[in-house]
Amino acid sequence: MFSGASIWGLFLIAQLCVGVMGNSLLSMLYLYMFLFQRHLKKPIDTMFMHLTVVNILNLTFTMLPDIIACFRIQQFLDNVGCKVVVYLFRVTRGLAISTTSLLSAFQAITISSSHAQWVWLKSKSSVWIFPSFLFFWIINMVIYIPVITAMKAKRNFTLVGPGIYNAYCETQLIEDNRSWYFISILLFRDLVFVILMITTSLYMVNLLYRHHKTAQHLHSPRLASQSAPENKATHTILLLVSCFVFFYCSNNIANFYSFYTTVKIPTVDVIICILSSCYPTVCPFFLMKNNKILSKCKLSFSLIGSTSCHKAFNG
Repeated sequence: MFSGASIWGLFLIAQLCVGVMGNSLLSMLYLYMFLFQRHLKKPIDTMFMHLTVVNILNLTFTMLPDIIACFRIQQFLDNVGCKVVVYLFRVTRGLAISTTSLLSAFQAITISSSHAQWVWLKSKSSVWIFPSFLFFWIINMVIYIPVITAMKAKRNFTLVGPGIYNAYCETQLIEDNRSWYFISILLFRDLVFVILMITTSLYMVNLLYRHHKTAQHLHSPRLASQSAPENKATHTILLLVSCFVFFYCSNNIANFYSFYTTVKIPTVDVIICILSSCYPTVCPFFLMKNNKILSKCKLSFSLIGSTSCHKAFNG
């Protein structure tokens, strides 16, 4: 019979496999498009591909320690391993929120009206994609430098008191003023990006609603079909943002509880790991709805299927 911890471990393995395979498949499809189907490429696809790569790294560094811990393997990571794993997990988590926020802002600019104040932004938005990626990588790597000095391998597996822990690592340097400065910087960064996501999402919802009302008023299927691809991409990004905000809030509530609870409960750590990994796990399946190569494959299969049925019917 499997123990409770082993069942959690098997669940985490399944989630890791689904998430990594989904993101890997999508990354390869975007890479194929960039190399061989350049006419299908759009600037936003670069952001989608960057997000899938970040998701793979985030899932790996988030879930592997908890999976191994579920099978009762102690002291898997030493001090150096803890610093590297936790640092990369935090950096990729920061990149996920940054990239999702950039996606939302970019799509809001793309579907915005053609007034003069938006024309300049639209013309420059695609130029700033790669500089934005570079900025996100640098700022997140710099912000999380204190993690390298603070984290250490866990020696006592029955920990008591406030602090930041995971399966193999710990830090209790919360009384230090520098730690509070660090937490304040993280909260400020997350707040800025979440507010940007929500603001641009509400703006896009408003634009879609007005477009829908205009198309209904004019009784114009042509007007609706002209912007169908952009609307589809916008719906995908709105789903991503909603999903991110939901799991981000849920994860922070669980982290807050874990931080202040007197005795650390391993099951809570597993739940935090699952919540942290939900967004990068489901993200590629939302993006697949908007992938042009997959859409072409579906169309080809449907045409082949209908042709075969037609031949069979005609005998």
